[in-house]
Amino acid sequence: MANSRIVVTTDGARLTVAPRGEIDHHSARSLRERIDSALYSARPEVLVLDLSHIDFMDSSGLGLLLGRYQRASEIGCEVRLMGCSARTKRILELAGADKLFKIEERA
Repeated sequence: MANSRIVVTTDGARLTVAPRGEIDHHSARSLRERIDSALYSARPEVLVLDLSHIDFMDSSGLGLLLGRYQRASEIGCEVRLMGCSARTKRILELAGADKLFKIEERA
């Protein structure tokens, strides 16, 4: 499933979601809906949020990530982040959210 803002792929028990561009107030809602739809349809063991194509993320992006962590936890799904920029990692650290997610380097 793909559009210009997000690419969703599944490989067995792993669902990978790769948003593109910016995660801000204007894009967070539609991204949240697409990710949640894919999450509840696939019910994977692991949700990977691939952030390697994110140009900008503000507090709305942080809220998006934390909300997906909560939703995934509700169905027993582990959440991993991949391809985080130094800026994204810093936002996660400042919020203490880096302790919630396993952060992987880009494969």
